[in-house]
Amino acid sequence: MYTSSSGDSPPSRPVRAPRLVLLAAALGSLLLGGALPAAASESRAPAPSSAGWTVDLGPAGADEVNLVHTAGALRVASPAFHTAAAGGATAGFASQTEPAHTLSAPVNRVTADLRADLPAGASAVVDVRGRAADGSWTEWREATARVPADLPVEVTVVQSRITLQDATAGARIRGLRLHADRTAAAPAVARPAAVGARVYATREGLVGGTTANGHVIAPSDHFVALPSRRGLSPNGSGQYSVQVCGPVRCETAPVWDVGPWNTQDDYWNPSSVRQSFGDLAQGLPEAQAAYQSGYNGGHDGFGRTVSNPAGIDLADGTFYNVGLNNNGWVTVTYLWTTGGSSGSPFTTWGTGVRIHSQANTGSTTVATLAGPTNVTVSCQVHGQLVNAEGYSNDGWAYLPGYGGYISNIYIDVPQAWLPGVPTCS
Repeated sequence: MYTSSSGDSPPSRPVRAPRLVLLAAALGSLLLGGALPAAASESRAPAPSSAGWTVDLGPAGADEVNLVHTAGALRVASPAFHTAAAGGATAGFASQTEPAHTLSAPVNRVTADLRADLPAGASAVVDVRGRAADGSWTEWREATARVPADLPVEVTVVQSRITLQDATAGARIRGLRLHADRTAAAPAVARPAAVGARVYATREGLVGGTTANGHVIAPSDHFVALPSRRGLSPNGSGQYSVQVCGPVRCETAPVWDVGPWNTQDDYWNPSSVRQSFGDLAQGLPEAQAAYQSGYNGGHDGFGRTVSNPAGIDLADGTFYNVGLNNNGWVTVTYLWTTGGSSGSPFTTWGTGVRIHSQANTGSTTVATLAGPTNVTVSCQVHGQLVNAEGYSNDGWAYLPGYGGYISNIYIDVPQAWLPGVPTCS
């Protein structure tokens, strides 16, 4: 959680529904700050198990990269633009993440009908993801009109993202319509187990460059790049984050860029659902296989000769914080993947939220959450009384994926003591 003895202000709180909070111990009582969040309190009427809607392709602000809106269509703004981690391999890159769409009934399959004019050499991809009842997002999956994206769980919120690559600026995206339904049986897509991998890390640097989610890289930045769009967080979000452990310490950082080397290599997933290079073992980046064993003729997915085995890029702040002075090997845990430590799933809120080694603010900070993040809570304890964001609470949740405690203030539920979570023994 965010705490400081130096007088720093806590992170600004987003507009959200009121919640139960524990007042100072001297008061000795809980006060109800208002109604439950809409997602928890509203009743839903029965509805069909399928729905279709036209996506608004209007300006998306921070979730738009290198696009211009002309004559009702989307175009690449600068054909020379490329994302920082992937470099020139992504010339003419542009993307837009559309607003999330709430459905009246659960679905687990989405098709995408994209209307686009694509000259030779240009490509456009629609990725979709869903938000489940527990607040967690699935990974992004490509969807077309003929090949739907099968989601691993039923969801009630669907979001889409268009990625356009066009080095000529001649392509136009004219419209997008999505259709979602629920299959009779569970989709035949294996859910990945939480995975940790020993991979080679390189320093991204490139201050002033732009990441695949539109973040402009600043000095001493804290984020990572992975070589697949499937785990790319929206700008400013930690919805997809990793724990990176180097020679000195571990840090939790959001995934804000795509690279190094490849852009379709979700090597943390099982081979059966891996987007590309499905003949490689889970946890083995294609670049590492190319560099060490000559896989794919020693080339990456763009045909470039691989000169190092990198499976992750680290922004400068993360690179030096974990103890690297030169490129080297680190252990990475992909925190959004399922099947990890047992416990209850929750979503955090706030920015710059610190996780501590003990249930008090004076203990070591083991990780910092850049933005709202899906987490697993195994148990909770009564610890130091914390006053922040206009709330007081002595409850602390233990996050096994991070090896530390977070104040219950920053767990996005209305209760001060998390429902269904046992007390730590």
